[in-house]
Amino acid sequence: MVPKNNPRKGSSGARSAVSIAFLGGLGEIGRNCAAIEQDGSILLIDCGLMFPDTDMLGVDLVLPDFTWLLERRDQIVGCVTTHGHEDHVGGLSYLLREVAFPLYGTELTLGLAKGRIEEARLLSQTSFNVVADGERVNVGPFELEFLPVTHSVPQGVSTVIRTAQGTILHSGDLKIDLTPVDGRLTDLQRMGSIADDEGIRLLLADSTNAEEAGHSQSETSVGAVLYNLMHQHEGRRVITACFASHIHRIQQIADAAISFGRKVAPLGRSMRRNVSMAREMGLLRIPDTSIIDIEQVDDYPPGEVCVICTGSQGEPMSALTLLASSENRWLKLTPHDTVILSSHPIPGNEHSVSRVIGNLIRQGAEVVHSGIQDVHATGHAKAEELKLLHSILQPDWFVPVHGEYRHMSAHARLAEIMGTPKDRILVAEDGDRLTLDGDGLRFDGQIPADYIFVHGTVGDIGSNVLSARRILADEGVVSAIVCVDFSTRTLVAGPEIATRGWVDGSEADELIAELAQRVRKATEKSLADGGNMKKVERAVRRAAGGFVSEKTRRRPMIVPVVMEP
Repeated sequence: MVPKNNPRKGSSGARSAVSIAFLGGLGEIGRNCAAIEQDGSILLIDCGLMFPDTDMLGVDLVLPDFTWLLERRDQIVGCVTTHGHEDHVGGLSYLLREVAFPLYGTELTLGLAKGRIEEARLLSQTSFNVVADGERVNVGPFELEFLPVTHSVPQGVSTVIRTAQGTILHSGDLKIDLTPVDGRLTDLQRMGSIADDEGIRLLLADSTNAEEAGHSQSETSVGAVLYNLMHQHEGRRVITACFASHIHRIQQIADAAISFGRKVAPLGRSMRRNVSMAREMGLLRIPDTSIIDIEQVDDYPPGEVCVICTGSQGEPMSALTLLASSENRWLKLTPHDTVILSSHPIPGNEHSVSRVIGNLIRQGAEVVHSGIQDVHATGHAKAEELKLLHSILQPDWFVPVHGEYRHMSAHARLAEIMGTPKDRILVAEDGDRLTLDGDGLRFDGQIPADYIFVHGTVGDIGSNVLSARRILADEGVVSAIVCVDFSTRTLVAGPEIATRGWVDGSEADELIAELAQRVRKATEKSLADGGNMKKVERAVRRAAGGFVSEKTRRRPMIVPVVMEP
């Protein structure tokens, strides 16, 4: 294979080097964010968030570390939004708090991104530049071309980035669906034309399903399953849950419901907002006569209603989770309800989804999920689709992106099978910075790429806080309180021992009394040795910690409290 390369000239007439830095999305599902740098200008590809794992106690969201970007804030020329999923656009409202830059994307993608940005009152920090399929736009030193791809949200794009070092193609999230709901196909023809005419110097491509053999199911295949379910459950109220951004799935749910004379009622703030926006854009076709407000549901017999709600991933405050726990203000479940989860759990969400399903069943509802029926189709290309992509593009260099490390390694093997030499495939991770120049592609240092944890409105609660929460959850807390008079070097009151989650039952009183005695001796000795406040606190901590470890082989959080009268 002879690469075409065709590098463009930089402003100086020489071939400028191009760097690609990965802030997130490599080695994980989420936080997708890459920065392409040339001639002192930085173009972002997506800026997403990640939902927390079960061990990230109290964490609401996980963001990329923006430190490297903020140090170069004046160099950011824009951000390409490949599609409207939160793991690609959900971090924008956090980065835009610190730096202003324009956004580029399709109408729906920017519409979905705009919601969070508007809620954060940051509309003045950006501009929304809508691009059409096949459109070319110049952003800084880069020429961008946007190619349509099929995914689980409409109007996704692959981005062709023409640089001083040739053409970079970022696939975005994609599958090769030959019968998409909206008829908008992945533009393999244009991709092939670019590969033939100018060559693909570097391919960055979705790896999520690289381990999965065969081809992904067409989204339209789910429609037939939904139709059959509506038929099987005639006379019962049907409640369906899916991603609010999955407009194609919402369309198919609505089509199946309407065909059996049901009214469609959106439930959940993001579902109502997205349904309204997609209908205004002409992307969602539900007749006015077939859509009702959730407040009107009880005005209709159960068999004439289909509720479409959020919460398919078991999100704590979502409509479905609240419904499962009898806390939804609009609906109460009955044994005459059928709940359809038209989704598949994202890795890490399995436990939350299982808990919600269990709670729904406890209330008597019949539950249908992807483990029972084919009510979901993936939005990511499987192995044979990725092979086809590589056979068309024949890139000079390849970097797998978007996926856990095992997914990216599997994609690297597929690329090698399809003819890309092994020494031209780089499996990178978060924080890696690559340089593309006349000598090829190479690793070229690291940038900060730590997890930034968000709890409520607080950003970066810190790994030390998370570690403390894990200790509290696993081992409990022991507090030892003493009151000392430093002028007389005496223990005035205490020790008083308070515990949560350490010991319980008949053994507790004896252990606490013995612990108090150990702390008393340590406090008196520290005072006799001339200890100040800090030294007494340290003595109390050591005495309590040593005793607890010795007696129970546990390591709860030790909280010494030293007071003066």
